[in-house]
Amino acid sequence: MNILYLTNHLNIGGISSYALTLAGGMKKRGHNVYIASSGGETVPRFTREGVEYIPIPLKTKSEVSYKILLSRFKLLKVIKEKNIDIIHANTRVTQVLSFLIQRACGRPYISTCHGFFKKRLFRRIFPCWGDKVIAISQSVKEHLIRDFKVNEADIIVIHSGIDINKFKAQSPEDKPDSKKKLGLKDAPVIGIVARLSEEKGHTYLIKAMQEVTANVPDAQLLIVGEGRTKEALVKLVKSLGLDKSVFIFPPVGDTQEVLSCMDLFVLPSLKEGLGLALMEAMACGIPAVGSGVGGIKSLIQDEINGLLVRPADSRELSRAILELLKNPDKAKSLGENARIFINQNFSQDRMVSQTEGVYLECLNVKY
Repeated sequence: MNILYLTNHLNIGGISSYALTLAGGMKKRGHNVYIASSGGETVPRFTREGVEYIPIPLKTKSEVSYKILLSRFKLLKVIKEKNIDIIHANTRVTQVLSFLIQRACGRPYISTCHGFFKKRLFRRIFPCWGDKVIAISQSVKEHLIRDFKVNEADIIVIHSGIDINKFKAQSPEDKPDSKKKLGLKDAPVIGIVARLSEEKGHTYLIKAMQEVTANVPDAQLLIVGEGRTKEALVKLVKSLGLDKSVFIFPPVGDTQEVLSCMDLFVLPSLKEGLGLALMEAMACGIPAVGSGVGGIKSLIQDEINGLLVRPADSRELSRAILELLKNPDKAKSLGENARIFINQNFSQDRMVSQTEGVYLECLNVKY
């Protein structure tokens, strides 16, 4: 097959990681793979995987932007030249773009829904979901059916996968050096890798650190990410007197770099499609704590491979963190179970194989 992936940009983030894992896996299966976007830091990673990058002027969040029409004009030529069989959209903007392309040349397209959407009128009038819709978790599928009346028969749940070989457990002997490289003390590190936005629950994690540091004074919180709530989070850290315990770092291209220094991973989201960084942490054998919402419940089995807590509850969050910091044997057991669970259920091969099946189904129906 000749496959074209579409996304607004290829900056560091969950969608870029998803596209890279999927596109790289399809390339290994012998397909010709292309990705079109407005560019970003991760473009070289795609080209190293043998994926051909196609620049388009799609730097916009507006689904009615003229940039969509400009991108459509360019891609219609590419689709003809490369004999593209199927298009895979990964954002709302690229869903609209794919719809307009399909109207012009009849190519089938599918879309992946990576999370939850606001009930905007334009989306209801012009749904643009595609021939099939991939939901990254059961909770996302239920959201599409409940809030947007998407036909259940058109939705396929395919969990995001990761390349297990890229995420390995850090040996205890190497952890001090990993922490030192990031300017951290050789002391417990609680970590989170996530976009800085209200729904990720950083506020509750920072507040939980008051109780954590009262019991484990040298404990550190490493927050990795960028986003609109950064300024508010910095102010909260200062107001709580946690300047020497909480550190906010910008996103990194290789999450293994920051995961390697973490003793515990926490994802206190208020809502979550699945949780790619959580999957990566679990694949590294890092014990995890997460809120019992959305796709997190697909990853963490409470008291088996991690701990689940109520969302927006700093006190319960601090108790779970302290439980694992004070019980290293339990933490180690949960981490080992987490790695096995991710390896068995969320591998790249499984994700690619299931997605390939969706492509073939669409092509058989179309032609």
